[in-house]
Amino acid sequence: MIRKKIFPHEFIGKEIEILNCKNQNNKRIKGKIVDETKNTITINKKDGKKIILMKNIIVFKLLDTGETISGKEILRRPEDRIKGK
Repeated sequence: MIRKKIFPHEFIGKEIEILNCKNQNNKRIKGKIVDETKNTITINKKDGKKIILMKNIIVFKLLDTGETISGKEILRRPEDRIKGK
């Protein structure tokens, strides 16, 4: 049986860096997560611009913990993920 990694914490307000993305222009973007939906995260970049990324095509790193997360692992509504559903 394969165990799925669980992320029972909030990502909004976390500083991240995009490590991999199908759109190579988005690779290495750093910023703060300001919104999260079931399928997207919105990042406020250092230059003040906001960018919306699809979760299913990115891999990112939390800068405070160094934890690497595939967006595919968190393809749920944030409130469902935090509740553990």
